Formats: sequence, structure tokens, C-alpha cells
Amino acid sequence: MILRNLGLLANDPNQFLLIVVTSLSALILAITVHEFSHAAVAFSFGDRTAKRLGRLSLNPLVHLDPLGGAMLLLIGFGWGKPVPVNEWILTRHGLRAFSLVAFAGPLSNFITALFLAIPFQLELLNWPFVGGGGVEESLIGELTASVIGIFIFYNLLLGVFNMLPVAPLDGSKAILGVLPKGIAERYRSLDAWGPGILLTMIMFDWLLDVQILIKLIGPPVNLLSRIVAGHSMF
Repeated sequence: MILRNLGLLANDPNQFLLIVVTSLSALILAITVHEFSHAAVAFSFGDRTAKRLGRLSLNPLVHLDPLGGAMLLLIGFGWGKPVPVNEWILTRHGLRAFSLVAFAGPLSNFITALFLAIPFQLELLNWPFVGGGGVEESLIGELTASVIGIFIFYNLLLGVFNMLPVAPLDGSKAILGVLPKGIAERYRSLDAWGPGILLTMIMFDWLLDVQILIKLIGPPVNLLSRIVAGHSMF
């Protein structure tokens, strides 16, 4: 985030500060809701692991990861600490329980985005991205629309990104509940490769600007944006 907007720092420091503060706030909210939801659904299945470790909380500090937080500051995207779960307790309810705990995080981000999009659905504010306009609003209204729009964007982005079926992302666990048991076990055996695949994609995107991740998650983010807000992101 800081690296991507360094050009603004000299030309328009106020806009630079607004973008950085708003984006950071949006990501921290999205990560907090996401990780809390994992913990809450696990608790509903009788797994008290996250609660004992203080993760059944809406306090952002207990969910932020040092490396993920640094990435937030530098490139505008990061991650929280994975919520610990007791797989033995969850699998007593079947693999579907394990999948529901995994899916709870992304689903919470989509629901948050839907709630935040109400002013745009009711046409109380102009959509700040593609296809916006039509509502006469003050400078404060424009600023409010931009801030809410950024919060919606990062919730959709985090939710879709985490649904990629690559370990350690939620999608790699959520898919287990719909796969036949034998295939699910073979799929889990590939988990060790996941972090390397993700890191390679992120580094290629950052260093070479090949936009692998954008091509993967951009269309779903746009589709969900049209569903929750009635407008596209880009």
C-alpha cells in the first residue's frame, strides 16, 4: 500500500494519508470479522480451542499476524493469524463441520460487504467506482461514499482470496466437505505445496506485474460487487 502510493506522498500528502488510513482500517476490520467468524462457528460445534486462546474476540490485536501486518502496510494486502481448531472435535460432526468453519470467514466478509452496501442499494450515495453517479451529494457525501466503497472492496477481496482452493487458505478446507472422502484425503496431502504456490503468485504479481491473482479473483469480486451493491468495482 505504502509502496504503491509513494508517488502521492510528495504530490498530495493528504490524499496519501487518506488512502493509507482508510485501506488499513478496512483490512483490519475485514480480517477481524473473518477470523472471529471462524472462531465462533468452531465454538458452535463444541471446539473451545479458539476461545481458550482469546481468539473468540472482536479485538483486532488478537487476530493480526506480524508478517501479514507488515504486508498490509507495504503492499496493501495481508492476512491474520489462522484461528486454531481441534480437528478431532470438528470431524466428529463430519467433514462438513470442518468445511463450515472454513467457509465462515469468507461468508462473514460477504455479509459485511452486503450490510455496508445498503446506502448504495438505496441510492443514498453515489457508487465511487465504475458506473457511479446520479445522486447529488456534498463533499462529505463523496468522502463517505469513497470510504464505504473501500471497506466493501477489501471485504470482498479478502473473502474471494480466501476461497481459492490452495492451502492454507479457507477454500482448501471448505472444499473438503463436498469431495468424496478418498479424494478429500488425497487433496489434503497436497497442502504442503500451497504456501509455496501462493508466495510465488504474490511475488510474481508484485515484481513482474503479471496480475495472476487479479485475473483469478477480479471477476468474482466484480460479480459479488454487482450482487451486494448493484455496481461493478472495475
